[in-house]
Amino acid sequence: MFSMIHPDYELYSEKYSSPESDILKELNRETNLKVMLPRMLSGHLQGKLLEIISCILQPNQILEIGTYTGYSAIALSKGLQEKGILHTIDINAELEDIAQKYFKKAGVSDKIKHYTGNALDIIPTINHTFDLVFIDADKENYIEYFELVINKIRKGGIIIADNVLWSGKVLTETLPTDKDTKGIVEFNKFVTNDLRVENLLLPFRDGLMIMIKK
Repeated sequence: MFSMIHPDYELYSEKYSSPESDILKELNRETNLKVMLPRMLSGHLQGKLLEIISCILQPNQILEIGTYTGYSAIALSKGLQEKGILHTIDINAELEDIAQKYFKKAGVSDKIKHYTGNALDIIPTINHTFDLVFIDADKENYIEYFELVINKIRKGGIIIADNVLWSGKVLTETLPTDKDTKGIVEFNKFVTNDLRVENLLLPFRDGLMIMIKK
């Protein structure tokens, strides 16, 4: 995974951060051994950041768009209130078994509701007010995801979007055929001009856009 952090600084940061749990280490390893594009996994530092944000916020309802193998869902679930629920959506049914296995190993199966299908169709059917939303799915639809969730998130709630530096491609001329980069560039501009949120583009790993609903 592209990272803004120098590898030596990243190793130092990992050394002086709370350790990755045994379950997340195991999931990290299995993802790298068995799944295509393992760089999509959040990993230790980003996972810990998501966990800490969730623990500070203490959400009752979380929405995650893009489950992959479940690493970020497990991290985010750590901050849930006692009866809180994390709703996570992924279009790839082939990864569901791995995610479910690790949700069970982490002891959070009862806190996670897993949906398989197109998030653009599923999000409107989830009738909850969210405290925290994590967007990490197909990049060309980031604005559409934002628009679908902005009225479902409470005032003071947080939206986090991953990969907003997109391996540095946001700094270069976008080819007409590169829909993902175009989607990210347009999303970053859109959010920055949207008066409904305060936002910070954090140059961490592949870029995180952190937004607070006004």
